Amino acid sequence: MAMWDKLKEQAKGLQQAQGSRGSGGHGTSRPGGSSGGSKAQLISALKSQLTSLKTELKSGSYRDASMAMCALVAAADGQVDPAERQHVESLILQNDVLQNFPPEQLRQRFNKHVDQLAFNFQQGKTEVMQEIAKASKKQTEARAVVQTGLVVAGADGYVAPAEEQVLREACAALGLSPQEFGL
Repeated sequence: MAMWDKLKEQAKGLQQAQGSRGSGGHGTSRPGGSSGGSKAQLISALKSQLTSLKTELKSGSYRDASMAMCALVAAADGQVDPAERQHVESLILQNDVLQNFPPEQLRQRFNKHVDQLAFNFQQGKTEVMQEIAKASKKQTEARAVVQTGLVVAGADGYVAPAEEQVLREACAALGLSPQEFGL
């Protein structure tokens, strides 16, 4: 459970940084958002951080990299059963920031990546990582892609070791330190 403590600290640090630069201050004073310690509150804090950046996250590279990240998290253990695919797809369509994009675009890109990973995990993973790496040009987008992956991975209250591993690999592809995200 130490990872959740690290994520909690990261959420607090990101909220403070966002508050100090003046964008999205509405997400910085949530009661218990980063001090309660529950996984649900942590995921809520990460979602709030992403929502505060919603106006900055409208590019195609963020959309495509996020869908690749969601597919990678869903298939982290090397397989995706239909129920898991459906669950992650519903998380995507309910995500406030991803509502910047038409649902059919999101669904199509997510399913394309999941199909690649299901057909040949190693080859699909290489292609997915290339898609994720395209978001590395803008640090805000790169961090948001990892946060989106964390929100999806932690939606069930637990981030599996395989999910942590692919998130670390995505950090490397984006030129980010995994420690920044408690990974």
